[in-house]
Amino acid sequence: MGQALCCVQVDQSTVAVKEQFGRFSDVLEPGCHFLPWCFGYKLAGKLSLRVQQLDVRCETKTKDNVFVTVIASIQYRAVAENAADAFYKLTNTKAQIQAYVFDVIRATVPKLELDATFEQKNDIARAVEEELEKAMSAYGFEIVQTLIVDIEPDIRVKRAMNEINAAARLRVAANEKAEAEKIVQIKRAEGEAESKYLSGVGIARQRQAIVDGLRDSVIAFSENVPGTSAKDVMDMVMVTQYFDTMKEIGASSKSCAVFVPHGPGAVKDIASQIRDGLLQAATTHE
Repeated sequence: MGQALCCVQVDQSTVAVKEQFGRFSDVLEPGCHFLPWCFGYKLAGKLSLRVQQLDVRCETKTKDNVFVTVIASIQYRAVAENAADAFYKLTNTKAQIQAYVFDVIRATVPKLELDATFEQKNDIARAVEEELEKAMSAYGFEIVQTLIVDIEPDIRVKRAMNEINAAARLRVAANEKAEAEKIVQIKRAEGEAESKYLSGVGIARQRQAIVDGLRDSVIAFSENVPGTSAKDVMDMVMVTQYFDTMKEIGASSKSCAVFVPHGPGAVKDIASQIRDGLLQAATTHE
């Protein structure tokens, strides 16, 4: 209907190319335009100004002979001021862009090893964008953004990389575990040494207290009972402790006792042995 009335409509974010008798005449902006077909005017076509995206998969080889598939995402659009060039100069825009992407990626990636390829993917994207911008600007297109969205090595290489990473992490975990066990053993040994030290200090203090108590008892008894010697007092103390011990053993039905000679005559031998031990301890202490 619009063509019959010599009127055409151009949508927003779109431009139209007007021709007269097959020759380029003008670029029509969005809106309604009058095209008198009787004077040879016609609408040659429309061109979108929206940003378009082209995903390109390029297989290439790295410097260390690993085949990878590089996936690049190219975002581009036609420039309104150069709409005539974008409409007339290129037949297949996507094929042209894809050819340039292949050329740059296959010239850049073979210079890098696999690990460096992952690390420098931004540099690869920048090189692709610079080359495309330089080439496509002559055809009326603007490169908005170039992204390297993924780098896919061969599945066997990927599996090997995962195994290497897993082995490295297991090695670190084993070292950490061994270090933790070492710390536990050191702390346990330090605790046992401290415990034995404190136990020895306690036993030494206990024996010293026993010696001090016996000494005080002997001195007090000798002062209150004239004519008695220290030996007589020690014999009496030992006899008293002997009978106290026998009483405690007999009073308990569940006591566990070691039987020693327990006649009254044996007390003298026990007393002499204990006395000799105490005297040797006192001499060593001095």
